[in-house]
Amino acid sequence: MPVVEAVVTVPVPPELAFAVSQTVAPVRYRWDPFVREQHFTDGAARPGKGVRTFTRSRHGLVMVSEYVSWAPPSHVGMKMVRGPWFFEMFAGGWRFAPAPQPGHTIATWRYNFRRRPGFLRPVAERIGVRLLGRDIRRRIAGYAAGCADPEVLAAARRSLNAGA
Repeated sequence: MPVVEAVVTVPVPPELAFAVSQTVAPVRYRWDPFVREQHFTDGAARPGKGVRTFTRSRHGLVMVSEYVSWAPPSHVGMKMVRGPWFFEMFAGGWRFAPAPQPGHTIATWRYNFRRRPGFLRPVAERIGVRLLGRDIRRRIAGYAAGCADPEVLAAARRSLNAGA
């Protein structure tokens, strides 16, 4: 099963780095170049284990995903519940760890997937790694920019204060 990973160090502590990653619309659209529309489903108002989200990508593709792990400020994991026909399985995890430099965080985003149809999998997955890899690198670069954006940071701090 292919794995795509991107890593960046951001100049904020893990609690704030995690909070930035979980910002919602409209703030999320400031930093996340992949997402064109995203919202919680089933009446949820906050992220957490078992919560589902609807996401429309910049490509116009739609996915409903579910949080399968939720452990602020260290990690979050999701799996696809419903999505594009060409994914048989799609899941991802984001980890946030203190960097050697105080007040900084190493963010590691990892996705794995299985493509369909099965007979095309060897070729389709190589193409998928290349395309998804490009998207995740753009996305984590946007996230790093968000970790330096005063408006995004203010929203992330508000969410931390609301959860305290």
